[in-house]
Amino acid sequence: MSQIAIELKNISKTYSVLDKDSQSLKGKIMSLITHTNRREIKALTNVNLEIKKGEFFGIMGHNGSGKSTLLRIMAGAYPPDKGGVVKMHGRFMLLSLGLGFNPMLTARENIYLNASILGLTLKQIGVIFHDIVAFAELDKFVDTQVKYYSTGMVARLKFAIAVHADADIFLMDEFFGGVGDASFKEKSEAVFHKSLVEGRTIIHVSHSIKTIEKHCSRVMLLHQGEIVGIGSPEEIIPEYQSLSKKKRK
Repeated sequence: MSQIAIELKNISKTYSVLDKDSQSLKGKIMSLITHTNRREIKALTNVNLEIKKGEFFGIMGHNGSGKSTLLRIMAGAYPPDKGGVVKMHGRFMLLSLGLGFNPMLTARENIYLNASILGLTLKQIGVIFHDIVAFAELDKFVDTQVKYYSTGMVARLKFAIAVHADADIFLMDEFFGGVGDASFKEKSEAVFHKSLVEGRTIIHVSHSIKTIEKHCSRVMLLHQGEIVGIGSPEEIIPEYQSLSKKKRK
């Protein structure tokens, strides 16, 4: 059996954007047709990476370095440029406050949707449904559309689904450990390692040096869409800090 959880080969990502200008309405219409004001932004360039099963792998980089884009390519939310290959060996779940839930659906509907994406049957979801709702402390809001939830409520629901989900790989975008209010943070931190991390493969995007130092076995540093280095936190964090100093100058 392969000991590799994730394989990324020749991953690049290019966005095509249309710049705004002060042309007349006719000019703007013509630019849309002819693409004269369109330019390309390279978010990622030739990323190659293998992540082992059971590894706690960190991804660091400043805003705009391509971290979240790479995580969403792993999750299948964004396609890579032609020639890029993503292989995920196991069921995975993306934990990001900005992605994964349909705000027009209720908590009940989102639970069934997310769990079914992970491959759980309706019967299996039914068995854990009440445990998820109770853990998230959302009994009174289970049939309320998620668009009316606070950020903390969304975080609690995502965390509760993750704890009860049968996923092998978790892709975490600035989503870690205790979430929600003080009482829920205490509860979520208590179960985080036992129920979510232990035995799973974790890819964690973060700006938090403390979190990377404490939990990651390996770290990748991205800068302007390219890999600067991959190594232990002790090796990579100084490089990240050095980039931070250069950026401030």
